[in-house]
Amino acid sequence: MKKKLVCYMVMAALAFSLLVGCSSQVVEEKPQEAVTLSSYSGTKVGVCIYQISDNFMTLFNNELVNYLVSKGFSKNNIIVYGSANSESIQLSQVEKLIDEGVDALIINPVNSSVARAITDKAVSNGIPLVYINREPSGEEELRWENYGFDVTYVGCDARQSGIYQGELVLDLGLDELDKNGDGVIQYFMIEGAPENVDAGYRTMYSVSTIKNAGVEMECLLDEVGNWDRVTSKLLVREGLSQGLIPELVICNNDAMALGAVDAIKSGKLVPGKDIYVVGVDALPETIAAIEDGDIAGTVFNDYILQSHRAADAVMNYLQGNGNEHYVGCDYKKVSAKNVQVIMKMILNSGSGDGGQDN
Repeated sequence: MKKKLVCYMVMAALAFSLLVGCSSQVVEEKPQEAVTLSSYSGTKVGVCIYQISDNFMTLFNNELVNYLVSKGFSKNNIIVYGSANSESIQLSQVEKLIDEGVDALIINPVNSSVARAITDKAVSNGIPLVYINREPSGEEELRWENYGFDVTYVGCDARQSGIYQGELVLDLGLDELDKNGDGVIQYFMIEGAPENVDAGYRTMYSVSTIKNAGVEMECLLDEVGNWDRVTSKLLVREGLSQGLIPELVICNNDAMALGAVDAIKSGKLVPGKDIYVVGVDALPETIAAIEDGDIAGTVFNDYILQSHRAADAVMNYLQGNGNEHYVGCDYKKVSAKNVQVIMKMILNSGSGDGGQDN
């Protein structure tokens, strides 16, 4: 009963954060604005999120704004745009934010390929820039270092998340996974996005970690789910309808893992028994699914720590201090063994609602 109570508390807290994010009726083209007094109360910060409807980025954005407000920034001066997963829209939003006189930019890029153009716009206008969640290319990051740009990336190493997914699968054991007893793990891979660095690393390292442990694998389906639950459901359901029965579904994020669970259930199969599913992010619904046995495990993409470090990096720049060009955070494995610990950590680590209503 105590475990369930803690679970419901976490679900309620995180669901409230998501609802709060939705309550402002955010549209992709219009900014969210709206505070508190302090030394930063007159400072303008512009934020672009690749797609504001993304559940994980909603949690990230809410925590980011709340933390900035807790440090004295005015909510009226924190302008947040959703970029509708479009590079051209994001670039126009960056230009608009610069024209509006922002003092700093925090950007979740649509793709790594758009980062160079965003960097050039920020640097040419003397505006410090912090990238979040989606890492630009190594070549782009080297450019920041070579030219001393006030640009940094805050995020986790996606290779680690792939490795942790592989380890979560290995923890299940070959005897448990190998339902047909052929000594080979048949699997579906549902990838995030074609040009996304994180998606590529998660795909590569999850599989290589399992194979490097001596487990033979056979990929029955490898499709792009665009980080979306419904798309993933359709892809997995189509694979099952063709008679492809995997023992494992590896998804680059939790939204797609939840979609895979939906498809498995609609196919009259039992997730966590007939087919195992793993994801990345530790969304509140995924935490509940782990508790229920529908999802074998996920990897906590610590949006609380990342958003705080991104805001701290902005403040360092505003104070005239520099930052490392790469500010890293660690992922954490989540399974039935430690889900209670992770839930309590999430519940106790946030910055509070901070009056946030975007």
